[in-house]
Amino acid sequence: MYAWMVAFWQRQFNCATQAIERNKKMPAPIALQLYTLREAAAADYEGTVRKVADIGYVGVEPAGFPGTTIEAGKKLFDDLGLEVCSAHLPLPVGDKVQESLETAAALGVTRVVAGQGPDQFTTRDQIKAACDTFNEASANCTDKGFAFGIHNHWWEFLEVEGELVYKQMLEHLAPEVLFQVDAYWVQTAGPDPAAVIAELGSRAPLIHVKDGPCTRKEDMQALGEGVTDFKSIIDVGEHVDWWIVELDRCATDMMEAVEKSYTFMTEKGYARGR
Repeated sequence: MYAWMVAFWQRQFNCATQAIERNKKMPAPIALQLYTLREAAAADYEGTVRKVADIGYVGVEPAGFPGTTIEAGKKLFDDLGLEVCSAHLPLPVGDKVQESLETAAALGVTRVVAGQGPDQFTTRDQIKAACDTFNEASANCTDKGFAFGIHNHWWEFLEVEGELVYKQMLEHLAPEVLFQVDAYWVQTAGPDPAAVIAELGSRAPLIHVKDGPCTRKEDMQALGEGVTDFKSIIDVGEHVDWWIVELDRCATDMMEAVEKSYTFMTEKGYARGR
C-alpha cells in the first residue's frame, strides 16, 4: 500500500513538473497595435475591434480612440476579453503629464509608451537632451505607479558622430526606462534586431513586429511575407511579455494582413493567441 502511494504521488509530482516546464516554454501572447487599423476604426471603432478579437488576438495597444471615447473603448475591450498590454500616449512631460497618466489609469495599463521625432537625434547634444526628456517622462510615470517605455523608429538606430544613436542613449537613460523595440525599424536602419533585443534583455518586454522589404518608404506586408527573420527574433525573446503586431501601411487589405499576421505568429508557435 505504501509503495502504491509513493508511486501515485511521484506521478502527480512528475505531471506538475511537466506542466510547469510547459508553461515556462509557452510563448508570449500576441496583441495588435490599433494604429494599424486606424482608418477602419475611424469609420466603425466597435466593429473593427470586434474583428480583432474574433481573429484571436489576446490584447490590443491603443494609440488614440478615433470615433469613440477612452471610456467606451475600455468597456469594449473588457466586454470582448481583450487585454490592454500598453498604450501609446503623448510623451508625459510638461502639460501632457496629466492627459497621458489619466488615460493610462483609465485603460488600466502599467506601461506608457511614447517616442520623439528624428529631429531630436541628429547630434550627440540632441541625443542627450532627448534622453533627459525621456528620463523626466519616466520619473513622472514612476511617481504615479507606471513604467515608461520608448518606441523606436529607424532614426534611433542610425550612426551619429561615429556611434549608433541607441548606444549613446543607453549612456544617458535612467535604468528604469524601458524599450518597446520595433524590430522592423531596427532592421531598416541596419542593425540586427535579434542582437538588439538580446542586448536589451528584460529592458525590452514589449516588441513590435511587422514585415516587408525593410525600407523606409515601401509598403509593409503581412508577417511572414517579407524579409524579416522572425525565428532569430523569437529565439532571443524569452523575456518578452508581448509580441505586438503593427503595420504602418500595407499594399493589401489591412484587415486581411492583420489576420494573416496573427495566423503566421500563432501557427509557427511564435506567439500565443486566445
